[in-house]
Amino acid sequence: MKKYTLTITSFILLSLLTVSCFDLSESVYSEIPVDDFFNSEKDVIAYAGRAYVKLQPYPEEQRLWSLGQNASDEMVIPQKHNGEWYDQGRWEEIQKHTLNSATAGNKILTKSWDMVFEGITACNETLLVIDPIEFENKERVLAEIKILRAFYYYWAMDYWGNIPFSIDFSEKDPPQQKDRAFVFDFIVQEILDNVDAVQDVPTAEYYGRVTKGMAYTFLAKMYLNAQEWIGQNKFAEAVLACDQVIALGAYQIEPNYFTNFEVHNEGSRENIFVIPYHPQLTDEHFYWQNLTLNSASTATFNLAGVPWDGFVLQPDFFTKYSENDIRRNSFLFGQQNDIKGDPIVIGGEPFIYSPTIQDYNSRGEWEGARCAKYEYQEELSYDVVDMENDFVLFRYADVLYTKLEALHRLGRAGEFIDDPDLQLIRTRAGLTPYTVGDLTDSELLDELGREFAWEGHRRQDQIRFGVWGNSWWEKPASGTAKKLFPIPQSAINTNPNLTQNPD
Repeated sequence: MKKYTLTITSFILLSLLTVSCFDLSESVYSEIPVDDFFNSEKDVIAYAGRAYVKLQPYPEEQRLWSLGQNASDEMVIPQKHNGEWYDQGRWEEIQKHTLNSATAGNKILTKSWDMVFEGITACNETLLVIDPIEFENKERVLAEIKILRAFYYYWAMDYWGNIPFSIDFSEKDPPQQKDRAFVFDFIVQEILDNVDAVQDVPTAEYYGRVTKGMAYTFLAKMYLNAQEWIGQNKFAEAVLACDQVIALGAYQIEPNYFTNFEVHNEGSRENIFVIPYHPQLTDEHFYWQNLTLNSASTATFNLAGVPWDGFVLQPDFFTKYSENDIRRNSFLFGQQNDIKGDPIVIGGEPFIYSPTIQDYNSRGEWEGARCAKYEYQEELSYDVVDMENDFVLFRYADVLYTKLEALHRLGRAGEFIDDPDLQLIRTRAGLTPYTVGDLTDSELLDELGREFAWEGHRRQDQIRFGVWGNSWWEKPASGTAKKLFPIPQSAINTNPNLTQNPD
């Protein structure tokens, strides 16, 4: 066996959780020959966890999720009446689509780029290290990491278009920039080449890892967006990829929508691919309570820390929900109660979250509906006790709605409209199932928004439905160049092979 000597970070499996997933606890072993360190499949799997670790910053306030969400019509981070959350105008640049080559030093933009390419690098390093080692189920582990690397490239291609590309960790020169068509073909081929080798059934051992369900859902997403990304209609292929997930028989629509987002949502039979979190055992934390809630909500959720009161639902988006849509309860609005159920009154004034915002540049203290889609446990305090919910990247409802959209675009929605699982998505929300006559592009886009609000879907959906350049609330109309974010200036400075995206 070829020997490598390098610094190795070992990730032990989570033994304190009810399911198995990768732990982010680190123990550093310096200058250990690889063939001395890896004595079993378990050792290799633990090491491979380093590639999954890079997913964890995704839903933080300065990472990819917030970049895409704040640029969409779902979320907004307006300056407060006291000047908080102005942050040198970086949130406004994203919300109003004014990011360009001159503002490519935007902190959120830069940290989002870094997160994605650190994930790619971690996958490349992992593959280099474990490829020469012989162990049981080697093909499966390699296939997992290759599809995971393709997933990071999917994010990069979606947000930035033409991107630096490398699949060799040993390369020393700055990577060449590849166009979207090249990266698209690479991603699809990586999935097709490796999907047969990954785990069929999402058992506890494979929780949070790449499985067939994840791979085919990912493939369906690629085909669904192919028209936008490479100018090719692949809606029929999207349908077939969705059918592969359905045929597994491993997933179902949960009767209760909010089961998927509970504090301990490991038992959801709908969630396909998640980012696992634990307040002590993961280095990056999930802390939406701080991002969205006002300090007055400490009485509602018995919080131990003081929230930051920044991320709110964009006012126009709230109106997409009917009053009887249970999914509207993903957000806090109206009179707020304490943990005992009694109305909260502060200084003689009822504590009411208003879905409306009067002034983008001076948001009132309680203006803007707040996200409560993920259940908040008690005693939350940033970086002390953070949320234990696992963040959902793919779930079965997405598979069914992807199939519905693809068939709708092919003029064949009638083939699927009466599917019982598809209908359950609507009936569990307290709504009537769709008929073919109900399905217009605008209604389908609105429904995707209602079902997947704040799950990181919206930017991609708006672009695919051709409304990304439209004006909404405080955002003016924007040109087609704004479908892509500028490449961060730091990346341009360090890689002479990169050409900036058009302004």
